[in-house]
Formats: sequence, C-alpha cells, structure tokens
Amino acid sequence: MNLLDRQLIVSYVKSYLGCVVSLLGLYVVVDLFMNIDDFAQGKDGLVPVLVHIGTFYGMNVWQYFDRMCEAMILLAAMFTVAQTQRNNELLPLLSAGVSTHRVIRPVIVCGALFLGVSVLNQEFVIPYFGSALLRNRDDPEGEKDTAVNGVFDSNGINYHGEKAQRKGFVVYDFSCLMPETYTEGSLINLHAKEASYVPGEGDKKSGWLLTGVHTHNDLDPKHLPPNLEMLDVGSFFVKTDEIDFEVMTRRREWFRFASTSRLREELSRPDSTRLASMAVLFHMRLTRPILGLLLVVMGLGVILQNPNRKVFISAGLCLVLCAVFFAACFLFKHLGDNEYLTPALAAWMPVLLFGPLAVALFDAIHT
Repeated sequence: MNLLDRQLIVSYVKSYLGCVVSLLGLYVVVDLFMNIDDFAQGKDGLVPVLVHIGTFYGMNVWQYFDRMCEAMILLAAMFTVAQTQRNNELLPLLSAGVSTHRVIRPVIVCGALFLGVSVLNQEFVIPYFGSALLRNRDDPEGEKDTAVNGVFDSNGINYHGEKAQRKGFVVYDFSCLMPETYTEGSLINLHAKEASYVPGEGDKKSGWLLTGVHTHNDLDPKHLPPNLEMLDVGSFFVKTDEIDFEVMTRRREWFRFASTSRLREELSRPDSTRLASMAVLFHMRLTRPILGLLLVVMGLGVILQNPNRKVFISAGLCLVLCAVFFAACFLFKHLGDNEYLTPALAAWMPVLLFGPLAVALFDAIHT
C-alpha cells in the first residue's frame, strides 16, 4: 500500500461517512415530519415525545441503513473518483504508466469492506431489533390490540386467538387444539378467555398460562399430554418452546427482519407460510454482496470510461444506472414472490444480467 492508496482510502471513508449521515438524516427528517402526529399522540409534554422519537429512530435507523447501503457505497465511490479527477491527480499517474484499474483498486476494496459492514448489520443488528421494528409509531408500549395468527407447532397442535396486547404478552379468546395423533386418545380443545406467555428460565419450561378455560371434553388430570399441566379448575399451563408471543402476533412481513440462518430454519419447517417470498429473500441474501460489488464496478466504469466527460454528467449517468439496477432487482423479486420464477432464479437473474455488463464497463475504463 503506497501513499496514493492511503489517500484514496481516507477520501473514500470520508465520502462514505458523509453519505451515511446526510442520507440517513434526510430520511429521518422527512419521515418525522410526515408522522409527527403519531409520535405526539397520547404523550403529555415535550420530553416524553422526544424520548419516543429518539427511541424509535435509534432502532429504525439500522433498517434505513440496510435499505440504502448499496446506494451509499456507490455514491462514496463516485465522489472519491470525481474528487481525484477534479484535482487532476489521475492524469499524472496515467502518464507515469500506472493503470486506472490499479488506481481505483483501493476504492473497490473499500466498497467490498463496507458491503461486509452492511451484511453484519443485516445478520445481527436488525434481527436484534426485529420485534421492535414491527411496532407502530403510536403504540410504543404495546397497549393497543393487535391481530393474532393461527399457527401450528411441529406436533400438529394448533394455537389461535382473537386479539392480543404486547404489554404483558396477553392473548384473548385463546384456543389450543391438540390432535388425536399427539394425545394418543381423544381430541383436546381448550378455549381460554385469556392466555399469558411465560418465558422459560432455567429448569422452568416456557409456555402459555391459560385462565378461564372451557374444554369440550372431560380431562383426566392423571392422563394429560406431556405438554399440558392442569393447575386449577379452569386453569392450565401449555408447555411450548416453538410458539411464543412473537410467533402468534408477528406480521406477514416479519421475515424481512430475520437473519439468514433463521430464514433457513423457517423454510425447513413443514408448516411454514409464505414460502415463495421467504425463499426469494433467502437467496437474495446470498447474492446481495455480489450485486453490491457489481453496482460499484459498474458505477466506476461509467465515470472513468470517458475522462473528458463532465463530472455532473457522469454522476447523472450513475444515478440512472442505479435506478435501472434497483428496478431490475425489484422486478425479479416480484416475479419470484408471485411464483413466476423459481426463488433461486429470481435472486440470481440480476447477477446474470449485470455481471457481464459490469465486466464490459470495467474493461472499457480509459487506461
């Protein structure tokens, strides 16, 4: 690594940080002004509103970063190369016999490293805040009623409810249907007025505490299924490690905030729902770093293909390229979600489409 490499790396990091701060700040400001009434609803005083705003965007800013990471990496590369051209630092290097490909190598390496940062954010940070990212702006404490999904566990037991409140992890009109294949006898149908999810601690099993239970058949406390415990008249405890409160109340798009390993586990479940969308997202997680690097290479190719072109024109062409790139990715994702294409093909088609173009643009760079 020589002095020029270090200079380009420092310039790229500065440009990248500037893009991150400016774009995320703009995103937050626009979103805040559009939804300011939701933040102020039910709050008395300025301090609680500011705390709510800070908490909400402190978690959601990682989601915004994930949405714009490829664009920010491309913009940082574009600004770095444009600044090098504007300062007339590229022409003397070319005159000395240094190829343009060698000059911009640090920029490509930096882009790849920051793509790694976006992958870490996608796999660890966003899943950590996943449940919080699904909450509404006007209900930070989870006091409003939310919809409940009907779900099956691996034993074929069906769990269902009418409504739920995140505060206290409570589900109302809770139903638990245990099939004969699991109970080795008669079908068991429990209907509770209220069910609270109790997380497991140590030797204590996690599960649902049912109160106000009505059963459709007489149960013998001595011959209950292994996951069912009778506590009192009208009170039962259903042990389960799979079906927690988040599983029963999560939205249809919950898997967008899950890690890739969690997606793989969910796809392996026989009762998993929305398999097409989930499978497409899983494969797109694998191709995303490749596509991000292709976007950087194509952007550099557009800028350096004609060194006599004005910087503003090159920047405009990069933005057009970026728009076409994301539109194509969205189109193939849509085709995969609706099962017009297989999930693997929908995820890899942008690579097959833009890969040769990236090689051609990179090879056409003026050296």
